[in-house]
Amino acid sequence: MDEIQFITGGVTAAKGFRASGEHLGIRKNRSRRDVALIVSDVAASAACCYTQNLVKGAPIAVTKANVANGMAQAIICNSGNANTCNANGVEIAEGMCGLVEKYTGAAASDVIVASTGVIGQPMSLEPFTSGLEMLAAGLDYGAEKGTHAAEAIMTTDTISKEVAVGFVIDGKECKIGGISKGSGMICPNMATMLCFITSDVAISPAALQAALSGVVGGTFNMLSVDGDTSTNDMVSVLANGMAGNAVIEDVNSAEFATFQTALRMLCERLCEIMAKDGEGATRLLTCSVVGAKTMETARLIAKSVVKSSLLKSAVFGADANWGRVLCAIGYSGADIDINKVDVDFESRKGSIAMCRDGAGVPFSEEEAKGILLEDEIFVLVTLHEGDVTAKAWGCDLTYDYVKINGDYRT
Repeated sequence: MDEIQFITGGVTAAKGFRASGEHLGIRKNRSRRDVALIVSDVAASAACCYTQNLVKGAPIAVTKANVANGMAQAIICNSGNANTCNANGVEIAEGMCGLVEKYTGAAASDVIVASTGVIGQPMSLEPFTSGLEMLAAGLDYGAEKGTHAAEAIMTTDTISKEVAVGFVIDGKECKIGGISKGSGMICPNMATMLCFITSDVAISPAALQAALSGVVGGTFNMLSVDGDTSTNDMVSVLANGMAGNAVIEDVNSAEFATFQTALRMLCERLCEIMAKDGEGATRLLTCSVVGAKTMETARLIAKSVVKSSLLKSAVFGADANWGRVLCAIGYSGADIDINKVDVDFESRKGSIAMCRDGAGVPFSEEEAKGILLEDEIFVLVTLHEGDVTAKAWGCDLTYDYVKINGDYRT
């Protein structure tokens, strides 16, 4: 592979990673997998980013302690219960790590632990105590097992989310694979609801954290389904070095740039998949801002547009109400000249100018409706003030979003 390419697979695409996903009893529905396990053959460099919500799930505190030395070897995650605001939350999270050590050999202190689901619900360690042996016995390198892990972390998701990329560093074939979950309660201020990434690249913990931190700002932090930041948001990366390249330590090196570009590509694709699978969504909404003076300005505007409930509703109804874009730009907090702004609506089949120099222009309602009826809608905002660009991902707001969240606990 001479360039970075998307390849098949998820967390088992990289060398030396096994995965498993089974129903252990967290969920009442026995047909739903509810616990995922990912294990590296060797200890790996680890990096994480976490939710900035002041209310945090107990697994986040345990994970922070476990990866403080920059190393980890396994990831365990359950769905169906967030293990948040529970009196015994830390005890359960630490117990999960201990069971991973018992049945896989990975030290409890080298386990990343996560949970997703309903907040404040009673939780017991019993399903893990009785089921971890089976879950660990099912660990395998095959792509099917990676898919099982992706399915086990789903909540209101309608599809599992897996992406992998391949590239070359030092003449060695390298891979990064990832799975994520997220349909609702997504407006991250660091990462996404849950994302687990594996790589066989040899990279120091410090360089890995720098790569991840440098990527989330323009990817997961630019994703919004409903404007709510979860209590359990976490993105974690394990890189075990089994590709055999020289260890990447210099963040200014070409090798680091290649790795970070590959990581960014993977995260951008996961953002698209998650936004398109937003709760009740029928359309992926992407806003691209071009011609900004600063990155802060570009990102403020792009995210403000995709977060607009009025615009999201208009997209659902295929109503070319471009004024809602301009409105979202106006309250974004960005310092711009609104009289220079251009707005276009686009799809894979074409584009149509809606606004020039801050004012509406004549357009065909029929043509605009045709564009907005496509399943992927693009809003292009041109500021004419600089050369910085940014992108944000969201989705339309539908009746089904209210239905899903009106009875989420039941």
